[in-house]
Amino acid sequence: MWKRLERASEKAREQRVVFYQTLEVLMDENPKIVALEADLGGASGSLRVKRSHPENFIECGIMEANMIGVAAGMSMRGFVPFVHSFSPFASRRVADQVFLAGAYSHNTINIYASDPGVCAATNGGTHTSFEDVSLMRAIPGVEVYDPADGVQLEWLIRTLADRSGVHYIRTTRKDILPVYEPGSTFELGKGNVLCEGGDVLMIAAGTVLEDALGAAKALAESGVSVEVVDMFTLKPLDEELVLREAAGKRLVVTVENHSITGGLGSAVAELLAARPVHAPLLRVGVREQFGQVGSLKYLKRAYGLDAESIVAAVRAALEN
Repeated sequence: MWKRLERASEKAREQRVVFYQTLEVLMDENPKIVALEADLGGASGSLRVKRSHPENFIECGIMEANMIGVAAGMSMRGFVPFVHSFSPFASRRVADQVFLAGAYSHNTINIYASDPGVCAATNGGTHTSFEDVSLMRAIPGVEVYDPADGVQLEWLIRTLADRSGVHYIRTTRKDILPVYEPGSTFELGKGNVLCEGGDVLMIAAGTVLEDALGAAKALAESGVSVEVVDMFTLKPLDEELVLREAAGKRLVVTVENHSITGGLGSAVAELLAARPVHAPLLRVGVREQFGQVGSLKYLKRAYGLDAESIVAAVRAALEN
């Protein structure tokens, strides 16, 4: 079971360190687990695996599509591959290989797509992916995850190491504030209600979850009661939770570090449109924009993803 962390004891952790430390432990337990890298070992932290488990590490170079093919071949031989690249190169650039060599061929590939959306920061527009969830959601059988913190990421890696199929994990390489108590466990395909509220249902995931929680706190101070859900599994969506918690709310809000087209907002909209839930939907996300250079704080504000912008959007929607 999971437990939300008391903020007084918070300490940020680098997601890349969590990812590869967890893989090292798993490799000691199962020598069939392998890490594949696309010439980003210094950025991702995978060089630690190259040093500690050289026989479980493959440097594929700047050939991401080929890396997916190698991973598929290793899966066919009984290995459990974890591959890494920056999110645009782990989604846009390799979409056909993920489709054919991965999902269509029923192979197992675990994709660590780092620094999605605004997390690309100073790497700029070429390295920004606001469409990766949309691409991966469209491929049959591919599961999509956006973990909230290192505790959830560690649990996810351990769980997926024993699960067949194609799994797309989007998360920053860098520090992220913890949400959950160490040792928390979760359930794939199930969202977590982090705080309850009667007026607004706010559904978020990943790096903008802290902004959603901040917005909920600010709105509560002005008399708007907000329920916040961590929807770390973007596909399959926890439809039961969304329908149950949306009932009776004045407004449903999705907050995502992604385009409003094809991502979490689209998934929730598709569900609500087909079911007798009459709460209006506000999708907070990127709207027909490319990436740009900037700090994470600046980019969140520029794309309307910080707590202050979320509060303004919710208030405007409630007034209308």
